[in-house]
Amino acid sequence: MAFERVPELYAAPNERAELLEKIKDMQSVDLSARQLCDLELLMNGGFAPLTGFLGQADYDGVVENMRLASGALWPMPITLDVTEKVAESLVMGEQIVLRDPEGVPLAVMDVEEMYTPDKDREAEMVYGANDMAHPAVRYLHNQTGKVYLGGPVTGIDEPVHYDYRQHRFTPNDLRRMFHKWGWRRVVAFQTRNPLHRAHVELTVRAAQQTEANLLIHPVVGMTKPGDVDHFTRVRCYEAVMRHYPDQTTAMALLHLAMRMAGPREALWHALIRKNHGCTHFVVGRDHAGPGKNSQGEDFYGPYDAQEMVTNYADEIGIEMVPFQAMVYVQERAQYVPINEVNDDETKLNISGTELRRRLREGLDIDEWFSYPDVVTELRKTHPPRDKQGFTLFFTGLSGSGKSTIANAVMVKLLEAGGRPVTLLDGDLVRKNLSSELTFSKEHRDLNILRIGYVASEITKNGGIAICAPIAPYESTRAQVRDMIEPLGGFLEIHVSTSLEVCEGRDRKG
Repeated sequence: MAFERVPELYAAPNERAELLEKIKDMQSVDLSARQLCDLELLMNGGFAPLTGFLGQADYDGVVENMRLASGALWPMPITLDVTEKVAESLVMGEQIVLRDPEGVPLAVMDVEEMYTPDKDREAEMVYGANDMAHPAVRYLHNQTGKVYLGGPVTGIDEPVHYDYRQHRFTPNDLRRMFHKWGWRRVVAFQTRNPLHRAHVELTVRAAQQTEANLLIHPVVGMTKPGDVDHFTRVRCYEAVMRHYPDQTTAMALLHLAMRMAGPREALWHALIRKNHGCTHFVVGRDHAGPGKNSQGEDFYGPYDAQEMVTNYADEIGIEMVPFQAMVYVQERAQYVPINEVNDDETKLNISGTELRRRLREGLDIDEWFSYPDVVTELRKTHPPRDKQGFTLFFTGLSGSGKSTIANAVMVKLLEAGGRPVTLLDGDLVRKNLSSELTFSKEHRDLNILRIGYVASEITKNGGIAICAPIAPYESTRAQVRDMIEPLGGFLEIHVSTSLEVCEGRDRKG
């Protein structure tokens, strides 16, 4: 008996050949990293029942009450945002080709709608707060285009992934594998972090409790800025897989762009895992939480996500497996759910912050917390402080003295040695990287983003980038910060010299 397939959006072979001829005359939209993730899961059925990027009626329904216009449950707005300039070049009803950053055509979209969203409302309804401390809210306001396009998508080709192909499976790939292996009950575990002993204990308990096989299903698309890079994480996952019982557990990578939306995201993750053929889904403490808001409080309660999924248990088609946080009990020498620990027992735990400190400073990490082979992988990507890359981003008016300070800092760092130092001065960048740009806002932003990209590459490779542009727009500086912080340190320094003094110093006219 064949397995039950989830609908995909790819063109049939004869239709694909026709589309490849037609796209020569179509306008193109180059997709961002998030849009690429969304398109891939639209095309392969991971986002079923969606058939494309949301039109306004579907968007409004999802934002307001987590339902499509049809009434189907769907908690996350999947939209194709573009700039006003791109939108003005399009005509309602035309077809456009969606391309990856290298220009490879991946899909054709029928532009049925163009609409301007209320981003403040979207932030409040989807993320619970219009707070720029939330990474998805910051992305919404700083990086999302002002116009959304809605319409169905027809896939031409899958996005190409050169990494870890042995672990990448579409929903129908997994459904086929589960059918072949006789896995009728499968519990999925979502993660964006390396796995340690507590996670292994939790997932083994979940599989035993549900009498199911286990799918470790980590996200390797966009996660929270500052997370461990996915290459390191996958090496850690491969190490951990050796500690599970044979023939019980599989691993597959999910190319999803997380929104860190807490309760809504947990519901979304459950629906995605159902599409991948799973029957159960683990929701733990603070599922997909983004951390602290601008007042220093958690965005969501620790078990809000479990409550949300429970509220829709009758219609999501997958069973939630709720779990409390796992802690190590010294007297028992084992991990136990925190609600099962006695008052007189000693609970041990290492927070993410403490783990990073120990890695950074070369301190011991106890074996009760993690496996030695996992710690070895983490140490490879956590060099000591004096080997880490970072960016110093000086801003200020022309004549404020930022270039003078930047040059002085560069010389002192070169005197100290140990890391390569690169100065990206505003005038020098204008001359060598951005000579064709004007001083319009659009071109100023583009110039700053070019500087940010170069600085991110320097930082990623363990160097020091010293930037000294004028950079007057906060949103653009925030984009640069988001570009660099996942790769190393970022320090923004405003040289606050008064306008009168700057005018008096002006040597450029």
